[in-house]
Amino acid sequence: MFAAATRSFVEEVDHGGLLIPVCSLNDPICALSVVLKRKRFWFWQKPKYQPTDFNLNNLLTGDAPIKPDVVETAFVKFSGMFANNIQGTVDASFINAGVNVTGKDSSKLQSSFGSLKKEEVDVQKLLRDCKDRVLDMSHSLIQQTKEKNRRAFGIVKERIETTQPCSVIEEVQQGGECGGSLSSCNPKIPKVSLKENGSLSKDSNVTMEIPANTTIAYGLIELEVRHDGRFELCLTSDLAGGFEVDGPVKMPNQSLLGAPLQSNGSLQKELDHLGDHFQLLSGLPAATRSSLLRRVTELMQDKAAVTTLQHILDQMCLDKKPDLSDLKTTESQQQNIKSILDLLDQCGRVGPAPSTSVLTAVHLMTCTLEELPDDGLATLGKCCSPRVLPTLELLVWCVSGSGELPQSDAEVTQDVFETTRHLFALCDVSLEKDGNVLKTEINPQPGHLPLVLCIAVTSLASLAESV
Repeated sequence: MFAAATRSFVEEVDHGGLLIPVCSLNDPICALSVVLKRKRFWFWQKPKYQPTDFNLNNLLTGDAPIKPDVVETAFVKFSGMFANNIQGTVDASFINAGVNVTGKDSSKLQSSFGSLKKEEVDVQKLLRDCKDRVLDMSHSLIQQTKEKNRRAFGIVKERIETTQPCSVIEEVQQGGECGGSLSSCNPKIPKVSLKENGSLSKDSNVTMEIPANTTIAYGLIELEVRHDGRFELCLTSDLAGGFEVDGPVKMPNQSLLGAPLQSNGSLQKELDHLGDHFQLLSGLPAATRSSLLRRVTELMQDKAAVTTLQHILDQMCLDKKPDLSDLKTTESQQQNIKSILDLLDQCGRVGPAPSTSVLTAVHLMTCTLEELPDDGLATLGKCCSPRVLPTLELLVWCVSGSGELPQSDAEVTQDVFETTRHLFALCDVSLEKDGNVLKTEINPQPGHLPLVLCIAVTSLASLAESV
């Protein structure tokens, strides 16, 4: 809830910028705090940031601490209301399971942060103070970070914080009818079970009081660290920090970092490059595809569960054995995750090319789902049926192709059209009707969201083929 509020705040005031939302009220953030930056597997994934309990002075050799000059200014007065309304009917036919669901969900997130202030470190003075200073390369944090790939250090150069007590309010309303059987354990509404020919109506209202002087977002300067402990500050956004490894300082797998998509052609090229992964999913036995699609669809009710699965698959892709003893999800979602892992174990690691396997294909799909906006994930989850996914797949391939699709080529009901238009808009793609033709267009300077959307839908549709 707090993380959702800070993400929404950053999207509003610094969309596409360098501010990082604070995920937890327990994150220790102040001037020169050390934050770990972790690059991801795919170039379109946002980095993960992990605040530490240390600041730059804790890592330096010598007894003279750096004392930064911090300038404090008024920032903005912020109050936002973010609403999501989803209504529709899903007829999902899976092997050994049939569900007919009519539902109407609405949620509101109201953030009243009030007057905010910004604290900024004087970077020119910091540059002078850091000259000839050396990091203690024997420090435990440095040693542990060096041993892991895709890690870099950043230090906090600015932060946005509250000036008065404020609040975040979340209101959720859910209602629907169900024929068949479906079990659900929504993180906001625990222990909900829809039984055959049953109905559901649930409301919740949660208020979180946030104290004054709470950091809600921050900005970093990354460090280039040499073997001998000397370091440089990366002063521009196109420079990435990291540790020196047998040559120039660099982050591992820098070649994987792609530029934002600028055309349909570049998007199509990326999708063609990933074709083996989609082929692998569609080639699984029907029962396996049906079970995977059903389990993943249930996970999509809870972004935290998707993130948990994605982290587990990260470890498995690195040939590490994940720890499943303390999954921080509901019991129902834990069972879904373990069932997915069992299915992956049964499938093995063989694929049409050395770089592909069922594991990497499912990992690719999960990474795109985790990368979608919260509202986008929820909206796509409403469409995850074998009846709707083929239509969605046609529309996303239209995005990467000519941008036009005759309505006669796809059975697009008005409900599906409105839901799809909302989903596309969240991913920087417009969808409109022009007579009997559906037209799609990638918005200017979209970033990676159109590609993420196309990969997510194509992966899910690969599981839905002939189910």
